[in-house]
Amino acid sequence: MRLQQFMASCGVASRRASEEIITAGRVTVNGQTATLGQSIDPSLDDVRVDGKPLSTDSKVYILLNKPRGVITSAKDTHGRKTVLDCVQDVRARVFPVGRLDYDVEGALLMTNDGELAFRLTHPKYQVEKIYLAWVKGRLTLETATTLEKGVELDDGMTAPAKVHIVSSSERATQIQLVLTEGRKREVKRMCMHVGHPVIDLQRTAIANVTVKGLKPGEWRYLSPNEIVELKQLVDMAS
Repeated sequence: MRLQQFMASCGVASRRASEEIITAGRVTVNGQTATLGQSIDPSLDDVRVDGKPLSTDSKVYILLNKPRGVITSAKDTHGRKTVLDCVQDVRARVFPVGRLDYDVEGALLMTNDGELAFRLTHPKYQVEKIYLAWVKGRLTLETATTLEKGVELDDGMTAPAKVHIVSSSERATQIQLVLTEGRKREVKRMCMHVGHPVIDLQRTAIANVTVKGLKPGEWRYLSPNEIVELKQLVDMAS
């Protein structure tokens, strides 16, 4: 097994973040500094991060309804509240799957299953994220169709999306967007591009997992069926 894959399965960090930890020289295998791309045998090799031995724990999967004003990070150098502060009663060390902006509330998966986290955020699997947004002005069906087909942003064309107008007035429109990408501030940039800046934004669901019934700041463990369905979406054996 690749070392970074083993680290992710132990809940150290995502696979990509584990690679950075290895590159920084913080990992040893049988007392020797590890190298990126190194393979290990979990049943025989002694793997340590910052001197602490690793072992595979039982996997934990939770959903947090992230409040606004909370950082999607393990820690913040400015002392702001992080998503880990919201889940202090979780029985294992977990990390967020993807990100939500500081001023956005909604569905955020957290787990110590690095392989699932990696796949859920990989563009290959096109996992749907559902957003509910209030935007300025009356957004027309024509503009909604433009968003659905994709718009040209500074980092390239957006993937096809689903857009539904929930309600509208002259001053504001509420829309539901279903995206399969995870670009930084994508919803905000898409809406700004078509002349309708976002006033308020929340993510209501990730694939089959919804925040319905959870107040901002509350969290719950995923049900067995939710876990199975997520793994099926990204071609992982249950």
